[in-house]
Amino acid sequence: MHFVTDSGSFETSIDQLTIAGWTGRDATVVQHHIDELAAIGVTPPSRVPLFYRAAANLLTFEPAIEVLGDATSGEAEPMLIRHDGKVWLGLASDHTDRILEATSVAASKQICQKPCAAEVWDFDSVAGHLDRITIRSWICERNSWQLYQDGSISQILPLQHLLANAGTASRSALLCGTFPALGGVRTSGRFRASMHDPLRGADIHLEYETRALPIVS
Repeated sequence: MHFVTDSGSFETSIDQLTIAGWTGRDATVVQHHIDELAAIGVTPPSRVPLFYRAAANLLTFEPAIEVLGDATSGEAEPMLIRHDGKVWLGLASDHTDRILEATSVAASKQICQKPCAAEVWDFDSVAGHLDRITIRSWICERNSWQLYQDGSISQILPLQHLLANAGTASRSALLCGTFPALGGVRTSGRFRASMHDPLRGADIHLEYETRALPIVS
């Protein structure tokens, strides 16, 4: 995969993809998210946080991904890339099958590709003010973009802590979890997200759509 940085670019193969779940810093908010998903049939986690392994080739830059049926949706998340001894901060979407999620969270994460932005930031350059970095996402409903998530990295467990406990390999990607959706989890065929660093006036943008494959039996 070819990532673009403030000072150039680098090419890396992602050998390991890990998706962190239930990573909210506020236990009350985590429970809210657990309850939110329980309302659509998702079994509560055995512990928090959890680290789900997924196939490394699910991470993609593609602007359109194919999914099974129309009951899927994205979640904007900070992403950490490890490459040649350095860590980079990026933006990804943990796109999830909401029907399968009610049966197995792990399986629901494995079945969908994980779109990510090609741009990443040097983690060392933002480590001192991570909590000020904001992330927002939008979904397209009735042909109009609606704000879906609005939060900051301060709402997620310290990223250094997640990286240290995820057991990631030297060439790896870690999706670091998310925060609740405004108005509850909903499905959508189009997703947009941005990550904003107010100190540096820098932004990373992500946008993609889904193409629903028919469910046959």
